[in-house]
Amino acid sequence: MQNILFICSRNQWRSPTAEKVYARDPRVHVRSAGTSPKAKHTVNAKDIAWADSIFVMEHKHKERLKAQFGRLLQYKKIIVMDIPDEYGYMDKELIEMIKASVEGYL
Repeated sequence: MQNILFICSRNQWRSPTAEKVYARDPRVHVRSAGTSPKAKHTVNAKDIAWADSIFVMEHKHKERLKAQFGRLLQYKKIIVMDIPDEYGYMDKELIEMIKASVEGYL
C-alpha cells in the first residue's frame, strides 16, 4: 500500500478534498498539507519522509517543496495535477479532476 501526500496552499479546499476522496481507498494511505505557514496543516519533513508519492495542485507547490525540502525529495515522485484554486471543499468538478489525475498512478 502506498502513502500519498496531497498538497495545496492553505490545506483548506483542494488537498483536504483529495484526502477525503481517498481516505477509505484500500490501495492507499493518505494525508494532506499546505505550503503556506497559514495552512491548516503546514507540510513538514515528517510528511515528506512518510510519502511515497506527492500530488501537488499547482507547479508553484512543487517549486516551494523543492526549495524547502530539496534533499528529502530526491527519491520522491511529485505529480502536478494542474488544479487551480477555484473550487470549494468537495466540489463535484474538483473531485472529478482529482480522480482523473490520481487513478493512473494507483
